[in-house]
Amino acid sequence: MRRLLITRQIAEPVIAAARARFDVTLGRDALSEDAAAQALRDFDAILPTLGDAFSAGAFAAAGVPRCRMLGNFGVGFNHIDVEAARAAGVMVSNTPDVLTDATADIGWTLILATARRAGEGERMLRAGRWAGFGPEGLLGTHVSGKTLGIVGMGRIGQAVARRGHFGFGMPVVYFNRSEKDPDFPARRIDTLAGLMAAADFVVVCVPGGAGTARLIDAKALAAMKPGGIFVNIARGEVVDEAALIEALEAGRIRAGLDVYENEPQVPARLIACENAVLLPHLGSATVETREAMGRMALDNIIAWADGRDPPQRVA
Repeated sequence: MRRLLITRQIAEPVIAAARARFDVTLGRDALSEDAAAQALRDFDAILPTLGDAFSAGAFAAAGVPRCRMLGNFGVGFNHIDVEAARAAGVMVSNTPDVLTDATADIGWTLILATARRAGEGERMLRAGRWAGFGPEGLLGTHVSGKTLGIVGMGRIGQAVARRGHFGFGMPVVYFNRSEKDPDFPARRIDTLAGLMAAADFVVVCVPGGAGTARLIDAKALAAMKPGGIFVNIARGEVVDEAALIEALEAGRIRAGLDVYENEPQVPARLIACENAVLLPHLGSATVETREAMGRMALDNIIAWADGRDPPQRVA
């Protein structure tokens, strides 16, 4: 029976299904580069997730790995060096589609919470600092009818935009490498700076990776409208976090974040920003979505074990 490492606890029904096909080892903590190299030497297949360091260094240290399949739990796979995996003869798959709606919903949780200053209000109430209703207490920003800007008009970006158009009557603009044809009106803007300047709300939905690292830099943030709201549900490294903190501290914009540059570490300066709503990477965190992700990751590993091409193969 082939040996399968599941690097973190996932839904019990998925673990039970895995044990019916494989000799399963269940991990508890994110794998360091050294631990990832050892896993590549010890297991036939691995079901990893965000935080597991399957870097070029891990593949180099593994030599000729025993592992031949990484069935990633998550749509993002920037924690896996896919070129190094390909060179080592290791297939890689991911879990697209099943987390689209859950992640888009978190995007909207952040849009609304940031616009209406819900985070500040909850902190005030829990600390016993609320003095009651006042006509000018915690005035926020109206959402309906404002312009929604999407950076990365893939599945998740379109799902966020669709909710904005149909639910809140928002004009939609987007920045993307190619033209899209969604089932609602949306206007493509050719430059990132143009998008940032045109939108009242900017939501980042691009995939992580070298091509998008620090895409949102100080220049992009400076192009936003004064008082604009910035939301990131992509990957933390897509944003220059230091530049974002400076913009928040200056009071030029507000932000809603679900992801961070060096998770799980979040800078103290960012935590101190009252004009930011901060969530602990909840994008796909529903029972239904996480089980569906696990099943898809396992299905890809089973396809590999059966000699078939994994349906969601990315390398």
